[in-house]
Amino acid sequence: MDGQSLISPEVIARYARDAALEVPGVARVVEGVRKGVRVEAEAVELHLAVEWGSSIPELGSEVQRQVGDYLACMTAVRPAVVNVVVEAVDGAS
Repeated sequence: MDGQSLISPEVIARYARDAALEVPGVARVVEGVRKGVRVEAEAVELHLAVEWGSSIPELGSEVQRQVGDYLACMTAVRPAVVNVVVEAVDGAS
């Protein structure tokens, strides 16, 4: 059978959000203008808040791995780039 299957950027963004929130130390996705989760071409960008005391470099690497693996599993395509932007640290005194 001929044809294509297309997955909307909104679905990819939802999968990326779910995968990121599974990583220990990720507190939430930061929403707002040009924030949240953005999908453009083969790139995913996540704007996150992390929990106080989390190692940001380690957490960022784990989010990149988890999101890439999850998208590869669910869509059969691994994003070329997963950018993690830490917007906030939650729980700081």
